[in-house]
Amino acid sequence: MYEIVKGANVGLAALSEDAGSVRVGLSWSSEEGDGDADVSVLLLGDGGKVRGDADFFFYNNPAAADGSVHLLGKTPTDSGSEDRISLGLTEMEASVERIVVAASRYEGARFGDLNGLRLTVCDRTGEEMLGFSIDDAGAESAFVFGEFYRRGGEWKFRAIGQGYETGLAGLATDFGIDVDDAAEDPADDPGEDGAEDLGEDVAGGVASDAVASVAVGDVTPGGVPDLGPSAGAEVRAAGDVGGPAVVIPAQVAVERAPAAPRRPRTVRKKVTLPKVAKKSLADNDTWRSARLFPVPSLKSDRERETRATSVLLSVMAQVPEFGRRLTAGFGAPAGRTETFTEVSLPHGDSPKRPDGVIRVERAGKLWTALVETKTNGNPLKEQQVQDYMDIAARRGYDAVITLCNDVALEGSPLVDVKIDGRRKHKVVLWHLSWAEVAHQAQMLIRHEGVGNAAHAWLLQELLHYLQHENSGCQGFQNMGPAWVPVRKGIDDETLCQGDPRAVDVVESWERLVRQVCLRLGGELGQKVLPVQRVRRATDAKARRGAQADLLCQEGRLEAELRIEGTQGLLALTADLRTGKLRTSVDLPAPDQGYPLTWAKRLVRQLADAPADLHVRTLVAGGGEGPRGTLERLRPEPGDLLPKGDVEITGFRLSLFKGMGNTRGTAETGFIRSVDDAVDRFCAAVVMPLERRTVRRPQRAEAAEAG
Repeated sequence: MYEIVKGANVGLAALSEDAGSVRVGLSWSSEEGDGDADVSVLLLGDGGKVRGDADFFFYNNPAAADGSVHLLGKTPTDSGSEDRISLGLTEMEASVERIVVAASRYEGARFGDLNGLRLTVCDRTGEEMLGFSIDDAGAESAFVFGEFYRRGGEWKFRAIGQGYETGLAGLATDFGIDVDDAAEDPADDPGEDGAEDLGEDVAGGVASDAVASVAVGDVTPGGVPDLGPSAGAEVRAAGDVGGPAVVIPAQVAVERAPAAPRRPRTVRKKVTLPKVAKKSLADNDTWRSARLFPVPSLKSDRERETRATSVLLSVMAQVPEFGRRLTAGFGAPAGRTETFTEVSLPHGDSPKRPDGVIRVERAGKLWTALVETKTNGNPLKEQQVQDYMDIAARRGYDAVITLCNDVALEGSPLVDVKIDGRRKHKVVLWHLSWAEVAHQAQMLIRHEGVGNAAHAWLLQELLHYLQHENSGCQGFQNMGPAWVPVRKGIDDETLCQGDPRAVDVVESWERLVRQVCLRLGGELGQKVLPVQRVRRATDAKARRGAQADLLCQEGRLEAELRIEGTQGLLALTADLRTGKLRTSVDLPAPDQGYPLTWAKRLVRQLADAPADLHVRTLVAGGGEGPRGTLERLRPEPGDLLPKGDVEITGFRLSLFKGMGNTRGTAETGFIRSVDDAVDRFCAAVVMPLERRTVRRPQRAEAAEAG
């Protein structure tokens, strides 16, 4: 990989023959685990300005209609997370002279607080071409990492590393974007007295202007935030409050086009629509709705694999937004997609039959991939995948995609394959988990939206199929053969440091945590990522070895989750010695007010939380503060105050639950108990706190600077 320095430039063709389509990764880390930022892309024409507001891609406008730009979102890495962007350079319109890649922070956060700021560029095959590290960030809240530009018919890259203290709005304005962030959003400022009422209105589904109105750019036309019990809901179209209700047919909310185009809003927006209970026409509760993809008859693993492959590939071909979401990260263009199952390809004495083939065509160019699926926890077979890689290389396929229940980890591939470097045609191996597929379906139909009612219904049927217990597609479902002996070794204190079985358990735990993040993020419509409190460049194998030694010594598995838009980090601890699961969150003390007021307000906000919720006061210096259950503290919140002149730094809220014993997903299984513990804590503690927290009006940072 070519390391580039600030101000330098390099031609992409000199680094790779497959640089017509690239994937850009922006990464950073924070030792506290709370660092985050959002990427953005600007397409500049002649004169160094955008041709129009549509050339500004960020969280409210993540993809170009022609597929040349696609913000792929964050992906967990061993030392934090990486935000990825897909750029189709050969598909870029001739009038685009430069492509600026930037990132921004919000709520007063600065890039100087982050470590390891870095940009990497990979070619179509996923091979890293160049890297650019930034070590001089300071008070900037927006940063231009670099730019791609045309020179003599060739695309080149220049490392910039320029910061903006005026944030994303200031950066966008500098490149000709007319930002519409001067006015306050009434939904963001309910006021002290109205804060809790607003949270209850959102939760209860009150159709108000602050809730039902959706800003242009927040979702695609025909956005679908929820396809569960809210089907057939009546809401008022944006701008029609007080007028007649508009019936949302077939579970799709269609946003009315405004009379005039609105300017981009760099203030974050959350799309929410009211939920209304759906009335059933069934005579009794035992009747079940007819399903497009039935699953009760599935009996063998072969039937599950065949059905799952056909169901997934058919929906990918029929719902463009969904197919593009899954294939964009693999280097596929945005074009006409066709999918095939049970194909036969020559290979030696007997043909091979991959589970499926994906073909995407755009502007006369064809992108192809072989697909191999496994369900019901069955592992991928190395020789089988190796055969498909060889076939793909000989027949000119671009990729091989494996799909199974396990989540892939960096530094611990699910299969090891050999790639013949002598071949001119390169084939890249990609992996998807069923949990990732379900996550993308949830995000589209429940939070972001799809093009029409038929597409929304297809995605809902797909999601129902994936989540059915008979489909075999529920995701990671086995802690592995090392789980039972490691638990027994911890119980009888015979497990020694350096035992490879402990490393296997740590890897399984990491896969489980990442699946929890995918499932939770799909349900909440928020980014949920595991937090790694290590510096970048830390070897993954060494890090997992250290965690395994800690497991042997202390008998605990630990993880932290960052849920976008919520306070603190959700900490998850599985104590294998006591058989208890602990979920907790630390809330910082308010900047103003009196300690007794803080305690009373906290107890009031937790009015509907479980009585067995443990609350502990955090004090300066890390000493022991008062603690107690919510049941005991409700009549006397003052019991949370420490004696003497001790500074309160925050409060820790914790719930405890019995841990499952078996390694699978049964009712008594460890995986099921972890899912239940996280769900209970989020629903009963984290989300109610977020809804009832007073929100200050968000303004563009440029307006604040002015």
